[in-house]
Amino acid sequence: MTITRAKFEQLINPLVEKCRQPVLSALKDAKLEAKQIDEVVLVGGSTRVPMVARLVKELFAGKEPNKTVNPDEVVAVGAAIQGAIATGAVKDILVLDATPLSLGVETMGGLTEKIIPRNSTIPVARAQDFTTFKDGQTAMAIHVVQGERELVSDCRSLARFELRGIPPMAAGAARIRVTYQVDADGLLSVFAREQLSGVEASVVVKPSYGLADDDVARMLEESFTTAEVDMRARALREAQVDAQRLVEASQAALSADSELLDDAERLNIETLIGQLATVTTGDSVDAIEAATKELAAATDEFAARRMNKSIRRALAGRRLDEV
Repeated sequence: MTITRAKFEQLINPLVEKCRQPVLSALKDAKLEAKQIDEVVLVGGSTRVPMVARLVKELFAGKEPNKTVNPDEVVAVGAAIQGAIATGAVKDILVLDATPLSLGVETMGGLTEKIIPRNSTIPVARAQDFTTFKDGQTAMAIHVVQGERELVSDCRSLARFELRGIPPMAAGAARIRVTYQVDADGLLSVFAREQLSGVEASVVVKPSYGLADDDVARMLEESFTTAEVDMRARALREAQVDAQRLVEASQAALSADSELLDDAERLNIETLIGQLATVTTGDSVDAIEAATKELAAATDEFAARRMNKSIRRALAGRRLDEV
């Protein structure tokens, strides 16, 4: 049968359109605009189709694509070079691989903190410091995740392990350095070390295990389509975590040093604690942040009195030259 070009382009349009988002994503990852690209080289037999060339021209601000290479041969040449590198026949060419998805760790509130962003060339190593959430906390659970979403529940779980033996201290005082290393073979090693005591724990995983190209594409596409929703969810979780931390710290302070307050002051703080705890269960970021600021302002003077008490206790019975 005879197929007109118009009919042919109608049939292949869904496939051609699939090329649009990866191009836009590549530009975004490279932090470049289309007009900053000097040349767009067409590679692969399908780029002979005029409709593909038109899409390229559209995406790159009217720039005509470069058709000086044979789109079929260039693929075969690239495969041959890669094979030569793998067998050791060629040693003066370095081909760097990259992480297809971000690698991160779970933080309070079920949030994902990205440590190695996607498209990082490997081998690569990155580290970030974290701290404890509760007073006297002696262990920390490390949850290694993969993906671009803001919530851990929407990412791929890779491994879990615990760092034990953290010296008990006030919340926020410990310094736990979490280091991610991806070697040339794609193996991910995660190390957690408490800086003061030196206690550490680690795990090794292969992030690409069981992950097909279609899975990567799906996870990336989901991150693009849900970006706005994810950011709102992250803002809410962060506000809730900050509020919870302030509520627990305020309650602990009242239990330890309530004698530093008069009845009216103590009642006011207790009321604000209850109000903040109530709004934290809701989904209004503005309401949670407003209640958090109000409680923080109300406890500033209380915190100063507690600090003075601690200083007096530390200096009691000591001479000036000892201090």
